[in-house]
Amino acid sequence: MTDTPPTDPPPATDSPAADPEVIPVEVEAPAAEAKPAPAALTPADYEAKIAALEQGKKENYDRFLRAAADMENLRKRTKRELEDARYDAKVKTLKEMLPVVDNLERAIEHAGGGGQGGSNPIVEGVQLVLRQFQTAFERLDVVAVEAQDKPFDPNLHEAISQQESEAPPGTIVQVLQRGYKMGERLLRPALVVVAKPPAAKQAE
Repeated sequence: MTDTPPTDPPPATDSPAADPEVIPVEVEAPAAEAKPAPAALTPADYEAKIAALEQGKKENYDRFLRAAADMENLRKRTKRELEDARYDAKVKTLKEMLPVVDNLERAIEHAGGGGQGGSNPIVEGVQLVLRQFQTAFERLDVVAVEAQDKPFDPNLHEAISQQESEAPPGTIVQVLQRGYKMGERLLRPALVVVAKPPAAKQAE
């Protein structure tokens, strides 16, 4: 008895029953919703937009002008307040010095009227100090108010009394205390005596 060698099984073959044919299916994506096209602008719309822009520009320019005016006013006010503060400080100092000058003038006047002959070193020293004060006043634009034999001016003079005199009524016949100005501003009015007609002329 002869042995028959084993044979390999036949290769498997694809059959329609075992592996059915795959049919591809195309799926369409949903169509995007169409947006309505923007409406075309009319000339009236353009004019309205231009008018709105012009109005906005005008309002911005007006705000700029107001801000610039406020800044200018602030600058001027600050400068004026600074100048006033400096002037007030200067005036306060000068007013403290004026009585000293008054006393120096009185001392010289009384010493000159004492009838002493020759030079007096003390009087000369006082005169020197007075001249130094006067020089300092000139540098600060401080000048004395003219009063003697001048018409009375209430803006510059302060009348203490009246005195009968042949001078025209209202004329200053005596200065009791010198007045001073700094520039155009009055530091202190002059204290004066004003002339009035004599009693005989008043009776007439």
